[in-house]
Amino acid sequence: MSRATKRKHVVKEVLQDYVTPSESQQIMRIQGSNGNNLHEAVTESGEKFLLSMPTKFRKNIWIKRGDFVIVDPIEEGDKVKGEISFILYRDHIQYLRKLGVWPKGFEAGGESEEVKEEPQNGQDHSEEQEEESSGSDSEDDSDLFVNTNRATVHYSESEEDSDEDDDEEEDEEGSENH
Repeated sequence: MSRATKRKHVVKEVLQDYVTPSESQQIMRIQGSNGNNLHEAVTESGEKFLLSMPTKFRKNIWIKRGDFVIVDPIEEGDKVKGEISFILYRDHIQYLRKLGVWPKGFEAGGESEEVKEEPQNGQDHSEEQEEESSGSDSEDDSDLFVNTNRATVHYSESEEDSDEDDDEEEDEEGSENH
């Protein structure tokens, strides 16, 4: 099987299949990458483990800090205690919550893929829509993804600076002509 075909099948499997963890598997949150396809993860109770990324996911699927995964335990491992068997995305997390399988330790705040539940009362919902529509005039970019790997630099040019630059350029052109 070619690399492109393999990638297509792996991506399709990860995005379209809805998996529930077996009794031996557990859901963990990724804390960071230690390199060499090893990831540090934490359980709902706060235990930290090293996990290995299986070869079928390598260079095909990327995970980042705060993502959730289903892990198969490795009994004979000294440092590496598990292997990632499935990567959970927002739709998978919602599905597991509906089934009641989602760990209670990950319900409280602090998760990157937190899903906001809508209120049951229809009146509250209509009030929220009115607030959102009135607040849409001011552009709020707080919900946009922020790349923490890049330093953000905001360039602003005042009108005075641009006028001085224009004057200097005109003076230089005038002196060249004389």
